[in-house]
Amino acid sequence: MSVFTAAADQSICAPLPVLGKDVTVPLVTGGEVTYAALDYAASAPALQRVWDDVAAYAPYYGSVHRGAGYLSQLSTDLFESSRATVAEFLGCRADDQVVFTRSTTDSLNLLAAAVPADCQVFVFETEHHASLLPWRDARVTYLNAPRTPAQAVATLERALADRDPSPSSQLRSSGGGPTGPALVCVTGASNVTGELWPVKELAAAAHAHGARIVLDAAQLAPHHPVDIAELDVDWVAFSGHKLYAPFGSGVLAGRSDWLRDADPYLAGGGASRKVARRAGGGVDVEWHTTAARHEAGSPNVIGVYSIASACKALTEAGFEGLVAREQQLVTAVRAGLAEVPAVKVLSLFGDEAPRVGVISFVVEGWNSSHFAAALSAEYGIGVRDGLFCAHPLVRTLLGSDPQDVGECGAPEAEPGERSLNAIRVSFGAGTPDEHIERFVRAVKELVSEGAQWKYRTEDGRCVPDRGTAQV
Repeated sequence: MSVFTAAADQSICAPLPVLGKDVTVPLVTGGEVTYAALDYAASAPALQRVWDDVAAYAPYYGSVHRGAGYLSQLSTDLFESSRATVAEFLGCRADDQVVFTRSTTDSLNLLAAAVPADCQVFVFETEHHASLLPWRDARVTYLNAPRTPAQAVATLERALADRDPSPSSQLRSSGGGPTGPALVCVTGASNVTGELWPVKELAAAAHAHGARIVLDAAQLAPHHPVDIAELDVDWVAFSGHKLYAPFGSGVLAGRSDWLRDADPYLAGGGASRKVARRAGGGVDVEWHTTAARHEAGSPNVIGVYSIASACKALTEAGFEGLVAREQQLVTAVRAGLAEVPAVKVLSLFGDEAPRVGVISFVVEGWNSSHFAAALSAEYGIGVRDGLFCAHPLVRTLLGSDPQDVGECGAPEAEPGERSLNAIRVSFGAGTPDEHIERFVRAVKELVSEGAQWKYRTEDGRCVPDRGTAQV
């Protein structure tokens, strides 16, 4: 029986068509099954609408901002109209800039390169490495993992109130005075627990203390509306490959002043307005003050267009219906896992916390890599295992020291050994009922009956031993 048998709400969307929905994969136990892609948090499948839009444009591909020919002009118009589409999707303010990058990681590294020299950055240890690691040239304060949304806000407020004056502000004021620029970096939805963070409240706290805030929306934007003006954040970063758009493009959108005042992220054509030889040697450069300042080189037009297409598709489908259906998926998965005593779902904020379709868990008596391998090999279900590029957070949730060193994949551990990593199931707008039902059924069968096949560790991964079935 479908998990949605009782659902009659017409506002709930049907699954959106995605690429790969009919792909079959072989099972180690024999036969084939339609692949259940439940690793959306890593890369979501491309929407069929996005693929069709890109295919329609592909014959008209041309250089952007570089040519007088018809195809170049068409591609330039497409590129810039995509920028406008993304700005509308994010609820950008009139003076915000939309800069196209390669990914969320690239976006946050771009912003890190643009922060003022004496900026102090505040980041929770719970962040994805894309948010945790780029701030190498800034003064960074790492905040401990909060256990409630209110605690997150209180922790940030205390840290901002207690921040040290910057070196330059100390020179300006011997009495403490201005504390210099500050930036808060926070996720919108955890890539480990799926829990929503109190972004609007954190933004208010940041601004009350004279700081700015950047929102890592990589896991939020595909599942929930993101409105820069309504949330009152200064910047938003996200990736196309998590928003049902392929080809490796990303976005950094928000305030223009720090971006305008910073040196170009990459120096080269497109970022420069004028370049002239200097009489005494070298060159003089006048850089763009628009988003082009940080978009040097030939841009990924297809990747940018695919993001815009995905933004339109999600908006036209209706986020209210998409969110409603995803919450039914979340409820079905959590209810199914709750029926298995050996399963522990990881959470910072508790069972009642609002969340998107990202759920991580461990299974007593199982190495997480072994469990994930069995889901794939015996049931055709793709999930992720490991530390999810959020090592301190996963270590904390597993009761280990967050300072412990961990790998971003499965550790070297034999099947059945306990390991300090976890299993993550994630889903979204393209997930059909059957994939969720198969996943819940598979978890129950593996826990109660064990794997049907033998597995071995190979290059840090648990893989089926193709020569022997489970004895």
